[in-house]
Amino acid sequence: MNGKWSWDGVSRIRWMFLLMGLTWLVGGCAGTAVKIEGKIAVINAQRLLNETNVGKRAKDNLASFSKNRQALMESEERELRRMEEDFARQASILSPTAKREREEQFRRRMQEYQQKAAELNREVQEKQKDVLEGFRDKVEAVVGKVAKRLGLQVVVDRSKGGPTIYHEDGLDISNQVIEEFNREYP
Repeated sequence: MNGKWSWDGVSRIRWMFLLMGLTWLVGGCAGTAVKIEGKIAVINAQRLLNETNVGKRAKDNLASFSKNRQALMESEERELRRMEEDFARQASILSPTAKREREEQFRRRMQEYQQKAAELNREVQEKQKDVLEGFRDKVEAVVGKVAKRLGLQVVVDRSKGGPTIYHEDGLDISNQVIEEFNREYP
């Protein structure tokens, strides 16, 4: 053999390692395999938001908060329109210096309006995030309770845009979750 491996010897060693690996893989996995029984269900999270007492309150809370912020912005818009109309009426009698001052004042006011609009939009988004996260926490707890009672292993959201592409109608436990939700959170 003069110190060199022959192709034949390398091939045998490779086959031996391959067989040992397969034996280990099959033998090792056989004892620890988890059998999936198919205990899967789906829920429509959008229905939970629309049809549970807590979901309705959350939506009302968000709508009220958004409406309040919208009223503030509409008031600002009316003020800006009034300023613009006043300037347009008085533009012909104003001196060039007064015109520049009024234009600058209007520009500053417009910038303030835009900043306030962005800030209010952020507030609405944060409020929405907080309310929906709180609702989602409750959904997870109630879905977990119903899933355990029904002996389910997995519950998937089937809402529009959710991860579920197809499901049989019999897998939907939304009604049971809504009933449990309304019992637990009247």
